[in-house]
This record gives sequence, C-alpha cells and structure tokens, in this order.
Amino acid sequence: MSTPAAGPPLPVTTLLAVAPVTDLPRATTWYTHLLGRPADTHPMPSLAEWQLTPDTWLQLFHSPEHAGSTLINIGVPDLDSALAELAERSLEADTPQEGAGGTVRFAALYDPEGNRVTLIEGRG
Repeated sequence: MSTPAAGPPLPVTTLLAVAPVTDLPRATTWYTHLLGRPADTHPMPSLAEWQLTPDTWLQLFHSPEHAGSTLINIGVPDLDSALAELAERSLEADTPQEGAGGTVRFAALYDPEGNRVTLIEGRG
C-alpha cells in the first residue's frame, strides 16, 4: 500500500460523534443524565443529538449491529468537578488517571450499551 500524497489540510467545519445503540430511549436517558440536559433534536425516530459546542455534535443512533464499540472523548475544564457532578447524578466513572507527561487527566465511564465515554482535563 502506498503512502498518500500530502496536500492541503482538509477544511473541517464541524465534528459529529456518533454512538450506535440498541435501545435508543434507554441510551437517551443516560446521556441526558451525563450531559445534564435533554437532546437538542430528534431529527428522525432512530436518532437523538446534542449540540455540545457551536461546531460539535453528539448523536445516538439506533444501530444494534454496531452498539457498544464507540469511544467518545469529552474535554472538560475541571475533571474533579465534572466527576463530582456526575456522581450526584448517580453516574460513576473509573478512578482518574494521568496521561503521559502529566499534561492531561482523564476518567472513563460506560453507557448502558458499553460505549466508553472518557472525560479529559488538559493541563498546560
């Protein structure tokens, strides 16, 4: 396999993360607790979506054959505060860990489908 030729950067305008699920209502409830608010839209019966930043969206999509294999990373300004808030919502994450060089801290939790959601706090 040959290496593709370098070219100009791809002009990305938005990022859309999609988590496939088997049970959309159950997953929507879990993500509502995680994000602290209901989905912004349900553009079709098999889809729920949250706009997280002006150019970033998280979607839940009914797709049983792909459910449970997604990795979602969400940046937060203060990991300890985020974890404390989630604990108040009865959502428990793994013990926080430090990344290489101590520039990030992170903790993962899992939605009811087994998709991993990692909260990441960048430092420096």
